[in-house]
Amino acid sequence: MTRIVLATHNEHKVNELRAILAAHPDLTDLPDNAVASASQFDVEPPVEDGITFAQNALIKARALAATTGLIAIADDSGLSVDVLGGAPGIFSARWAGTHGDDQANLNLLLGQLADVPDAHRNAQFVCAAALVTPQGYEHVEEGALRGTLLRAPRGNHGFGYDPILQPAGDTRSCAELTPAEKNTISHRGQAFRALAPVIARVLRTNPHN
Repeated sequence: MTRIVLATHNEHKVNELRAILAAHPDLTDLPDNAVASASQFDVEPPVEDGITFAQNALIKARALAATTGLIAIADDSGLSVDVLGGAPGIFSARWAGTHGDDQANLNLLLGQLADVPDAHRNAQFVCAAALVTPQGYEHVEEGALRGTLLRAPRGNHGFGYDPILQPAGDTRSCAELTPAEKNTISHRGQAFRALAPVIARVLRTNPHN
């Protein structure tokens, strides 16, 4: 029986979580069907009116747990630019006004930073991953991928702001990394891996969820 539901309709994210959980020593026997996507359930997306990534992740996880009666996991992520005081932050996906318009978001951000010297173009991808049980237990972990912002997009992999963030210690943008390379260092991967032992503990105490 499904015991965990992830607040996404993206099967790639589900597979990423499955792989991370399978790598945890206490979860090696977790069956593939133990993690499902929200697309398998009739769930009305909640209004994400939090002011932090953690708050929005919890809002999504709470709604999913309440609707499905299962252990729910949700994440929220975005780009935080130092010189902009952490913006775009929770508004990353709609920075230019239209949700999900990656090119417009990139163009606006690059324009806003055009006069910022290279030494002050530090930024990070941030992800908060939340776990909520039907019984009301909640836990949040966060991950961050530090880097600097390029002056023009590079690379064809990834999405969002990947083409303009160069991870610290690398010469490539996130969009020039292979998917496997990015997963190893990604903010979401970090958050999910930090959440894995908590998931293992919750599953032990809720074996028939």
